[in-house]
Amino acid sequence: MTHNLKLRHQVTSTIREYLNGLDFLEVETPYLTKSTPEGARDFLVPSRVFKNQFYALPQSPQMLKQLLMGAGLERYYQIVRCFRDEDLRGDRQPEFTQVDLELSFASEEEIQALVEAMLKAVVKKTHGLELTEDFPTISYEVAMSRFGSDKPDTRFGLELKSLTDLCQSNDSLLIKKALDNQEEVMGICVPDAASAFSKKQLSHYYQEMKEFGCSRFASFKVENGQLVGDLASTFEAESQDLLACFEAKEGDLILLVMAKKRRAQEALGHLRIEVAKALDLIDPSLVHFLWVVDWPLLEWNEDQNRYQAMHHPFTQGIFEDGQEPSQFRSYAYDIVLNGYEIGGGSLRIHDRKTQEAMFELLGMSREDYERDFGFFLEALEYGFPPHGGLALGLDRLVMILAREENIRQVIAFPKNGTGFDPMLESPSLIDQRQLKDLHLELKNEAYL
Repeated sequence: MTHNLKLRHQVTSTIREYLNGLDFLEVETPYLTKSTPEGARDFLVPSRVFKNQFYALPQSPQMLKQLLMGAGLERYYQIVRCFRDEDLRGDRQPEFTQVDLELSFASEEEIQALVEAMLKAVVKKTHGLELTEDFPTISYEVAMSRFGSDKPDTRFGLELKSLTDLCQSNDSLLIKKALDNQEEVMGICVPDAASAFSKKQLSHYYQEMKEFGCSRFASFKVENGQLVGDLASTFEAESQDLLACFEAKEGDLILLVMAKKRRAQEALGHLRIEVAKALDLIDPSLVHFLWVVDWPLLEWNEDQNRYQAMHHPFTQGIFEDGQEPSQFRSYAYDIVLNGYEIGGGSLRIHDRKTQEAMFELLGMSREDYERDFGFFLEALEYGFPPHGGLALGLDRLVMILAREENIRQVIAFPKNGTGFDPMLESPSLIDQRQLKDLHLELKNEAYL
């Protein structure tokens, strides 16, 4: 733990030195802010002075750093605490640290080049490793089609292949039904793994694929230049083309799924990671950065029956005539390290009319966005420069550099997997007088 905290110090001090050297100004922003929609669930803080009103702890200082650009600071950064009341996992905590930066009059490429140089300086300082090549850049769609993930781990192969076109003339009822349902036939080829998995393990993978919404899962061995498996006869006519598509050789294992395109991609993206871990295909000493660009501007929320922002509602969009909202792209970019998204950024909307149009795309009424974002919309009227930035997850970056599996291992006094602090025994009950001061009553009347 001491080693990890020293590493964290090295990372933060290197970032500060780098940004200070480029004339960035470190500015602190408030922790007690306003609750706004769009995004994760807020942590709320009741006000004693303003009865029945609440502050919110910031999920990110997004609007505040944009306001600083409007105020003419031009280059801002902050290593800042953020708070999100969301379900926890290994790379999440209810409070986390973000490296926040924003620049005026900068292009997408300039921001990426700056962040890339900063991360190279961090890796050199912490690991003595000189990264000389530019970080690879791929589009969101390519990331999904090749790796089944918008944060692909490129330290190993097992890339996805689509077999849908090969199967267009297949006359089996199984394939015809899948194609009639607009499902895709996709798969991965695992080299030299024909005998690597038991029937029980393959059955486990099948159950996981069903949970992703796949209608079918099939596994084939390559023996004597032929497909061998329960559904081998289904692909008899396409077998040689299928083997050529995967460049499969004797002793390889081919895993196929059938599902709607995005579900098939996500299912195989999960499966390639599971298989790589099971077969020890991932070299932990490798450091693979990757830029993912050309993100969709919006994504459909089935629960709320509306579009929501893919990144956040202040992201600048790319619009072409005749496009549906689902086809809109954005000036957004994520930085990925070893299969983790460690940072995301975009060029920002910098005029009121476009920002209002974005809110309306998200299904917000004028009354709603004037109430929640009126101060920001008013500020835009004073004239903002074109600007953009990026937020880097510091805990996640240090976790990967420390080769840990959980960000708790690089945080001093972390919460556990349920968000509870076992040392301080927090959260906890509070005194009834404190509740009275805050004009609150508890339904079950649980007090100290």
